[in-house]
Amino acid sequence: KSIPACPHWHISQNCMQLTLVAVTLHFDILKTLQLTVRFENNRVQTAQEIPVNEVPEKEALSPMRVTDRIFFIDLANKQQTTIPPEVLRLEDLEELHMEKNLIESIPRDINHLRNMRVLYLDQNHIQDICEELGELKCLRSLDLSNNPLSYCSLPVISKLQALRQLRLYKVNLHEIPVQICKYLHHVELLGLSDNNLKCLPKELVNLTQLREIYLQKNRFESFPMELCHMVNLEIIDLEQNLVSLIPEEVGSLTNLVKLFLAFNNLFSIPDTLQHCQKLAVLDLSHNLLHKLPQGLKNLTEMEELGLSGNNLEKLPREICSWMSLSLVYLRNTGLHTVPKSFTRLTSVRILDLSENCFSEIPKSICAMKNLEILALDDNQIHKIPVEVKELANLKCLGLSGNQFSIFPKEIFLLESLERLYLGQDKGIKFISLPGDIRKLQNLKELHIENNHLECLPLAIGFLTHLEILDCRNNCLKRVPDSICQIQALQKLLLQNNQLHQLPEDLDTLQQLELVLVDGNPMTDPPMEVCCQGTFAILEYLQEKRRKKAMILKVQVLKKSLKEGEKRKRKGKRKRKGKRRRKACKGSKSQKVIFVQQTALSSFQLHKGQM
Repeated sequence: KSIPACPHWHISQNCMQLTLVAVTLHFDILKTLQLTVRFENNRVQTAQEIPVNEVPEKEALSPMRVTDRIFFIDLANKQQTTIPPEVLRLEDLEELHMEKNLIESIPRDINHLRNMRVLYLDQNHIQDICEELGELKCLRSLDLSNNPLSYCSLPVISKLQALRQLRLYKVNLHEIPVQICKYLHHVELLGLSDNNLKCLPKELVNLTQLREIYLQKNRFESFPMELCHMVNLEIIDLEQNLVSLIPEEVGSLTNLVKLFLAFNNLFSIPDTLQHCQKLAVLDLSHNLLHKLPQGLKNLTEMEELGLSGNNLEKLPREICSWMSLSLVYLRNTGLHTVPKSFTRLTSVRILDLSENCFSEIPKSICAMKNLEILALDDNQIHKIPVEVKELANLKCLGLSGNQFSIFPKEIFLLESLERLYLGQDKGIKFISLPGDIRKLQNLKELHIENNHLECLPLAIGFLTHLEILDCRNNCLKRVPDSICQIQALQKLLLQNNQLHQLPEDLDTLQQLELVLVDGNPMTDPPMEVCCQGTFAILEYLQEKRRKKAMILKVQVLKKSLKEGEKRKRKGKRKRKGKRRRKACKGSKSQKVIFVQQTALSSFQLHKGQM
């Protein structure tokens, strides 16, 4: 990938007069096996080199705003049909990006840009290269890739004798013009990938400064002998060709640092490769190799090795001598075990042993203290040794497609784990996920698709750093409400389960950007909402919660009014009772007086009769 060797200047688009902070740009394309690994379909993938432009995308400058002191312009991917005349008048311009446009021809006035050092015209519709391009005597980097160039116009490039980098990827080349090899003595990088080349001209040896050559996706049947005479070469890329033989003379490339020969037809590697003492990256993946020559143990600078897709059956012991090895790709190589000497590789950070024949995790792997990524997908593993806890730096573990009879609880000893892959599309399926999953407090991705899980543990809510939860193709009947505690959650994949509803508070997860529920008998939210995507689902849940809150509010209000009425009626009854008691009290006193009066009258009457 492209790595800038020094910072470039900043351009202020708010000023008519642009200020130049620095004027020199220098970029190198470096082909490496990536230090980070992508898991796709639960597999570790070795990154393939795709040459790209060195400068990141920027806001394009409008030609009408530039001044006569502009040194850099980026008009990439702006639907331009030609190089604007205003740009061609900028005699001080040193770097111009016009890639990914609709340009059909290079204007003859290009020769006005006499100070041009970097010119990118890749991914356009250019057929002919005008003679005036050859007058750019300061040009150091030229990219004409992905254009339908006519072969007869290519010799113009040979006039650019200051050229250091030339990229002609995917231009339907069947042969390299001899003039280019004769006169471009200062070229250091030559990009010719994705063409129809079968051989290289013998004049290529004139490129004595050549350090990097990219010949990926051509039609070479053997390693070009011409390359063996170019002792300054540091990077050779011959991936995806038809190479079946590497000559003994390859040992003369004593400055070689990176050699890419993946996806060819190699049966063997010459022992003379051991003389390439600076070799640090070797990719021999997807060939027909059964072993490596013993002499390769002398390559003590080796850091990255790719042997995936070869029928090795036994791990080459030569590898165990490479103490600097940090990336090892041994996918689908027929391995059953690894030797004890494998424990010497203490610098290994990425190890891919997927699609092999392991029945258990080799204990020697557990001694790799610096291991960060371990892929063991699609083996026959049925148990994990407790020694796995020694992998204190392990961040990513792939165990999909194995033969565990129960969930391997030894996984919970890996407290540093950030990504865990347990999808069982091929292996024995899990029926439950233990609550001890909460112990993996650093977990960011949990992939448990293609199992028979009927529920998730409530403890899933304790994984507060979880960003991706993949539960596709299970038997889930409900998702626990505790999932709404995972504020970091970004993607929730629930396709093809037995779900009828989602947690009510799911919309409160501020980072959630993707919810997939296809293939479920959904009723809440209903299917017509689910079909509209994540935004519609979260909006539905939010509206439902709002309505529920409103109903609750109304219910509280009604209850309050009811209680008020009840208190009012009670008070009314109290007041009425008081009045009745008062009335009763008054009538009682009158009755007593009446009785007394009656009694007195009776007494007087009785007394009179006597």
